[in-house]
Amino acid sequence: MDKRLISVTFQQRVLSLIQASGKSRSAFAEGIGIDRSALSQLLTTDAVRLPRADTLTRIALQYGVSVDWLLGVAQTADPSHSSRTEMAENSEYYNIPLLTQWHDEARELKIRYIPHHLPDILCLQDVVAWELGARHYDQTTIQSITSNLGYNRRTSSDMEICLPTQAIISLSEGTFPWNGLSLAMRRAQIEHMITRVAELYPSLRIFLFDERLYHSVPYTIFGSLRAAIYAGSQYIVFNDQDTVLQMQTHFDGLIRKSSIQPHEMSNWLQQILSTMPSL
Repeated sequence: MDKRLISVTFQQRVLSLIQASGKSRSAFAEGIGIDRSALSQLLTTDAVRLPRADTLTRIALQYGVSVDWLLGVAQTADPSHSSRTEMAENSEYYNIPLLTQWHDEARELKIRYIPHHLPDILCLQDVVAWELGARHYDQTTIQSITSNLGYNRRTSSDMEICLPTQAIISLSEGTFPWNGLSLAMRRAQIEHMITRVAELYPSLRIFLFDERLYHSVPYTIFGSLRAAIYAGSQYIVFNDQDTVLQMQTHFDGLIRKSSIQPHEMSNWLQQILSTMPSL
């Protein structure tokens, strides 16, 4: 869903709440913890702005509606009808239609991403094909998946990725899970990452943390709409704003603990590449 459409829907639904409450805009703003000028900016025609997650939550709690309804994700305002947690099937490793939908709905919103191994947006198709082959997929399925990975290869307007340094070091050394992938392909993958990081920065910002000190399951946060934890054959999907906010806080914590910052990423990858054997 386009951010402009989300913003228009939010404005319409907040205006309906103000009208139903009988309050002035100043009183409504005070009740949700913001000043009138901030509310006016959110409701200005043609403004493409959305409130902070905590403001959305206060509106929802105070007026007995769901955050999903405020953002246009749900058509009913009743919070009891808003699903908090879902299980989404991922039986073919990459659930392309579902991931495409989630990325489309969060277009122009910030994407926060902790990958299982390497970020899809930085992966060579041949490396993805090798991973799928190791999982014993047939060639038809492999070709179908690798040819449809465009959902995450396009440049997001704003994407942050947190990644363990060990994910790239293991690739350079050819250790698990990359044992069996040729030196030529591993070098090509790191060279490709160097190019992509330079091309996409600062829209794409990568932070590296030490997995020996900090741990995280792989997940993606799609703006303020949802968070999805990768669980192999399934995704565990959270739509309620409290959980999304908690996961955003966890992600921000990993950023603060990162040893390699986005502006250092390209040089760090160059150093890793220089430690690898030549062909």
